[in-house]
Amino acid sequence: MGRGKKYRGAAEKIDHDAGYPHGEAIRLMLDSKFGGFDETADVVFNLGVDPRHADQNVRGAVVLPNGTGKEVRLIVFAKGDKAREAEEAGADEVGAEELAQKIQDGWLDFDRVIATPDMMSVVGRLGRVLGPRGLMPNPKVGTVTQDVGKAVSEQKSGKVEFRVDKNGVLHAPFGKCSFEPEKLSENLLAIADLVIKAKPASAKGIYIKKVAISSTMGPGIPIDSAELHAATTTP
Repeated sequence: MGRGKKYRGAAEKIDHDAGYPHGEAIRLMLDSKFGGFDETADVVFNLGVDPRHADQNVRGAVVLPNGTGKEVRLIVFAKGDKAREAEEAGADEVGAEELAQKIQDGWLDFDRVIATPDMMSVVGRLGRVLGPRGLMPNPKVGTVTQDVGKAVSEQKSGKVEFRVDKNGVLHAPFGKCSFEPEKLSENLLAIADLVIKAKPASAKGIYIKKVAISSTMGPGIPIDSAELHAATTTP
């Protein structure tokens, strides 16, 4: 399917063979957006890893300094004091077996799932529903935890989870196009810093092959990966 006139016009402003400094790339992204809504800003990393090997399965989570600009609908599987803790922290729905049954009956009006470790036997039954949607709680990204209050607060304040796909591509949102460029830059650097630190010891050759950002409707804008690396807080 061919691209629309607005997309082609935006793409013509970009040198797709260049690698822009991240700040300039963000300004270009904001200048080239044309959607009639507050578009999401996304970053894509093409990594030199082989996800078929478990030790090269890059994944992680980061609380963005300036949030995502999106309201997160969050459910928590917990009982007793932990259920109360989740409710007080702002979870949208808290429950146990009855919550699992509600999901099995077709309810999916949520964006994130957190669970205490003792509830994973219940949550595990929902694997076929939650798994394909990327919603299964996982201790590696802090969504299986005893500290549910902290987990809820982090998710509500703008925690972003990421995981490399089978082709070595990792993508994540880093804010909304209504954000100030400086805030988008801070969010982007927070993600880049964690991706860089997550480099597997077994990965050989160039780790970050390509980086690009885009708005929801806009064209991809390539970033100079060396400049991005230098701009992070990684020693």
